[in-house]
Amino acid sequence: MEMDYNTQRKKLPLPEYGRNIQNMVDYLFTVDDRDKRNRSAQTVIDVMGNIYPYLRDVPEFKHKLWDHLAIMSDFKLDIDYPYDPPTPDILIEKPNRVPYPHTKIRYKHYGFIMESLIKKTAEVEGEEKEILIELLANHMKKSYMAWNKDGVDDEKIFLDLKELSRGKLNISKEIIQLADVKISSNPVKQQKKKKFKKK
Repeated sequence: MEMDYNTQRKKLPLPEYGRNIQNMVDYLFTVDDRDKRNRSAQTVIDVMGNIYPYLRDVPEFKHKLWDHLAIMSDFKLDIDYPYDPPTPDILIEKPNRVPYPHTKIRYKHYGFIMESLIKKTAEVEGEEKEILIELLANHMKKSYMAWNKDGVDDEKIFLDLKELSRGKLNISKEIIQLADVKISSNPVKQQKKKKFKKK
């Protein structure tokens, strides 16, 4: 007996629905009576919706199911669609171009958001500003240590903070004491080292 492999069968337009549903769609072409064909198509849509029961009653999702039926029937099924059926162009339509941000970042290890927060903090006044500066400096130290695990002097963080704020946030060790930051080793690598040592 010769085996029937999926790789030898007709390629599925939408594999997520499976071959059984595709066979149901193909069967619709054999139904001569239009009314019966319309009812059968609705049954196929109901079965397709059962794959995503939490979405099948959402109007937008129903529209999507009918679009998928059109795709699975190669846009040739003659039925009364409840929505305007799509055309084959939908399969070759190029997605809209996503604009790539061209924002310049002075220090990439701190990131763009950190630079934005520094600029905002420079505009704040009073006790809130002191709290924000301390939080920013400590986070900058963590970011720096993640990039350079050899360590960093607090003074370097304060200098970078001053530079990124264009001199508006000028602090030193005498004003703020930053927390000690320890970057833990990768636990997976540590486990591998232990196993290697045992051998």
